[in-house]
Amino acid sequence: MWLKAPVEIKERNGQKRVTGGKRNKLGTPQGGVLSPLLANLYMHRFIKAFRKFGLGEKHGAVLVNYADDFVVLCRRNAPGALTKIRSWFTAIGLEINESKTSVRDARQESFDFLGYTFKTQRSFKSGRLYPGAVPSVKAVKRLKESVRHQLHRANMNPLELVVERLNRTLRGWANYFRYGTVLCVRQKLDRFIHDRVRHFLARRAKCSTRGTRRYRWAYVYGDLGVVSLNSLPRVGA
Repeated sequence: MWLKAPVEIKERNGQKRVTGGKRNKLGTPQGGVLSPLLANLYMHRFIKAFRKFGLGEKHGAVLVNYADDFVVLCRRNAPGALTKIRSWFTAIGLEINESKTSVRDARQESFDFLGYTFKTQRSFKSGRLYPGAVPSVKAVKRLKESVRHQLHRANMNPLELVVERLNRTLRGWANYFRYGTVLCVRQKLDRFIHDRVRHFLARRAKCSTRGTRRYRWAYVYGDLGVVSLNSLPRVGA
């Protein structure tokens, strides 16, 4: 009933038009309010089929999913498992996003899932290889874009408010990316954030220099109160 409900859209010119309705066959847009519920309903069917037809036993496989994103970790015949899964989704009228779907040898290749890049890493202490997780390139890029946006020269908000909002973003990012090998990534991001804050302050104060001496590390992460990602809790290396 929700999918068949008409939707009124207001165009840029002020005109209104109605879409959807009883003839609608396009489903719900990605990010729509109903998407999480529908994703879980369909994925529930998928998970039941995965167990019922014994893909775990046949391929030595483990299914890991979150909403409509999933990874199947196979010990053997991963292409065969993908073929079977693709046929199931086709049977219930869904399509796998082929641009995001692939078979990877996790011992030799990396793969991204839920903002992390999973890959084989070598321990600095023992020299042994282990399956590790680091924030993905896209996840780091999105944080940098958010920091740049907040510290844009057009931001004329009081400095206390700027720092408060920036810290909220940094804490949220660090809380999510607190697992795995995150130390080096956090240290690099701290240097990036310090540079962006320094440039922001120098522009606001109309300094004739880049503010290197005036806005040192100790000032930004001390007196000013910007949160250092490296100082926040983490689990792992």
